[in-house]
Amino acid sequence: MHKSRLGDLVIDCQGGNIDDHAAFWAGALGRTVEEKLKSPRYRRLYGKEGEIGILLQLVEHAPRVHLDIEADNPDREVERLETLGATIVSKLDRWTVMQATSGHRFCVVHPQLPGFEDAATEWDT
Repeated sequence: MHKSRLGDLVIDCQGGNIDDHAAFWAGALGRTVEEKLKSPRYRRLYGKEGEIGILLQLVEHAPRVHLDIEADNPDREVERLETLGATIVSKLDRWTVMQATSGHRFCVVHPQLPGFEDAATEWDT
């Protein structure tokens, strides 16, 4: 068995200054930008408790938005999603990029946000 849930809505920002992008999206969405930076490529936007996580990342590809699915066992979650018809686009050290049958890309990642254990769906795989 393993657990998974929708984690972050990720805003992929091509070029520019990540702090400028974060300031715009924080203002647009009524959120605050994280104060303690974990990486120069990422900025988390904080909202009210219980709201979906929003993460900005600097990318080299065209700007887009994608979903992160959090899983306590990412390999099992990838296998589960493959049985539903998703395909692996690339497997990286800390996440897997997948493509849904609809053509949308998304990532499978380890849990990032608080409350995972209580909110995740348990899968009998």
